Amino acid sequence: MSSSARVPSPGADGSLLSPWAHVARVAAALAAGMGVGRFVYTPILPLMHAQAGLSAGAGAHLATANYVGYLVGALAGTLSPALIRSRAALRGALVLLICTLAAMPVTHSTELWLALRLSAGAASALIFVVAVNSLLGHLRDHPPHLSGWGFGGVGAGIALSGLLVLALRPVADWRTAWWASAALAAVLAAASWNLRPEVSAAPLSAAHTSQAPTPTGARRFAALFVSYTLEGVGYIVAGTFLVAAIAQGSPGWIGGGAWVLVGLAAVPSSAFWARLGRRWSRPGLLLVALVIQAVGIALPALIGGVAAALVSALLFGATFIGVSTLALATGAQLRFPRSVALLTAGYSVGQILGPLAVAPLLRHGYRPALLLAALVVLAAAVAAAVLRSGFPHHAVAVRQSVPEQARRTAPTDAGR
Repeated sequence: MSSSARVPSPGADGSLLSPWAHVARVAAALAAGMGVGRFVYTPILPLMHAQAGLSAGAGAHLATANYVGYLVGALAGTLSPALIRSRAALRGALVLLICTLAAMPVTHSTELWLALRLSAGAASALIFVVAVNSLLGHLRDHPPHLSGWGFGGVGAGIALSGLLVLALRPVADWRTAWWASAALAAVLAAASWNLRPEVSAAPLSAAHTSQAPTPTGARRFAALFVSYTLEGVGYIVAGTFLVAAIAQGSPGWIGGGAWVLVGLAAVPSSAFWARLGRRWSRPGLLLVALVIQAVGIALPALIGGVAAALVSALLFGATFIGVSTLALATGAQLRFPRSVALLTAGYSVGQILGPLAVAPLLRHGYRPALLLAALVVLAAAVAAAVLRSGFPHHAVAVRQSVPEQARRTAPTDAGR
């Protein structure tokens, strides 16, 4: 019998639920909360520019509001163990998210849009915290790749919402796109409605070790922290503006099609990079993933055409969740206290700073913003190279996975 077929999780009615069924419910929750609630803004943004009079600068501010809300929601989930073990909190966040999506077309006020996107960010974060806590708690005795497929729900939500907007684009306006995304989120919420949160009395935010880090360990973690924070800055620029950038110089369907490809490539990426991390040095893999991502982000800015756009989407989708997988696993391997919580904080702040940093460049189009984002990700790769050069390769024997570490610390990563 395979290890993935071990003790099933209890279902909503107390009956036993197979591990894959539990993964499916978590994936549906992440698809609703992250793939749709957070990232549907990316393919809708060009429609709002063209039809709703939204300026490029205002678009960046809406993105920032969503990321600020996400940080607030993640902190709330981290500081209140009762929230992350509450089915009512999960359901309330799902309902709030759907309402914020449906309310976007009701107004043309940028101030109200800011409030709605901030609320959507907080709801997305709470959904993520509850769902991931449930995933890692109930599957703690199963192989790490199983949890990786649960994280793939983020990519599935991106692909589904991207397909939806792509299909609506020729026949409907930006309002219909928001309402349709709310309907899609509702369907996914229904699929995850009976998700059973983690019920362990032990707070998952507790530090897993009391061992004080050595000066060398602290320096290595500092390099990892810098790398992951810079990744937060760079990746979110592409995650927000990639479709709009591609749409500027390509046929109408290419931007939306590229975003669908991002989602499809992201579905298996967490499981894929987690498997590679069991064979090769994680800092080395992190360096490779960051360089690949930087190339993907820069391609639409350097080379026009359909092929460059699709290759860019594939490279970006295959790495942005994988980088989070590798960075968090490396923090666990270093045995640095509260590594997941600290890395998450840096990554979240980076996501807030990214759109603000490129906002002045957007008056010249999206290409300068993507080039700056690619350079920032390359800087993250340089920090990963510093980490790799002095990394204790004998520590590869410590095969602690991201799910195993995140089970012991706060699973509030905003890179999903």
